[in-house]
Amino acid sequence: MEPAPSFVTVNGVRLHYRIDGRADAPWLLFCNSLGTDLTMWDRQIAVLGERFHILRYDRRGHGCSAIPAGPYSIEMLGRDVLGLLDALGIERTHFCGLSIGGLVGQWLALHVPQRLDRLALCSTAAKIGSAEGWRARIDQVREHGMASIAEGTVSRWFTPAFAAAEPTVVTDILGRLQRTSVEGYAGCCAALIDADFRGELDRIGVPTMALAGHDDPVTTPADLRWIAAGVVMGSYAEVDGRHICNLESAAAFNSTLGRFLTAV
Repeated sequence: MEPAPSFVTVNGVRLHYRIDGRADAPWLLFCNSLGTDLTMWDRQIAVLGERFHILRYDRRGHGCSAIPAGPYSIEMLGRDVLGLLDALGIERTHFCGLSIGGLVGQWLALHVPQRLDRLALCSTAAKIGSAEGWRARIDQVREHGMASIAEGTVSRWFTPAFAAAEPTVVTDILGRLQRTSVEGYAGCCAALIDADFRGELDRIGVPTMALAGHDDPVTTPADLRWIAAGVVMGSYAEVDGRHICNLESAAAFNSTLGRFLTAV
């Protein structure tokens, strides 16, 4: 049975969240990619929930959370995380963010490192894409709707082998992408225009793992290796798959993340 939805208002925005796992274990917060909701982490919960108290949420403009007028910024998205932690009385947590979620993690590590134990930056970069590319994406979804980006998204997010083997999973996550609010999606695209931590990685002192999908065309293994080399205490890991590698290679992702978070 699905748990009843939980909501809290943070920075004037009603956020949807879910808590799973062991109540006596360390906290682990998952932060989603652009155009997804908290269900993208479903394949992590059973395994990692045995060792962690898991918090996941829908960022503003996504899933069941409210859709404030954009544009948004990475700082706004980071402060939403802080507000959520404060509202739930969570002083410190491990953090695992994928894609834009990884940029939120970098912002948190730079501005409130005392709130983080370990940081997993997955399928992300210190700067994702270009301003021109994100402006074009905003124009596309505003003019043609979210369905217009679905077909191209499949090949960026998943290998053809996974799409053929797991069509139900792919159909579900693409359906959630297409149901994402244009305003919320465009608002987060705007945050990606300006988010750039390339000159600040050496100030990230939180123990950090940069994890890449081997065939990711969006944020390549080279992008993740660059993060691992740039932070103070960085390590690099790689699993099979493309951008949403936590779904495509769930078992390898779970074991790699679990080892990193529990390493002495």
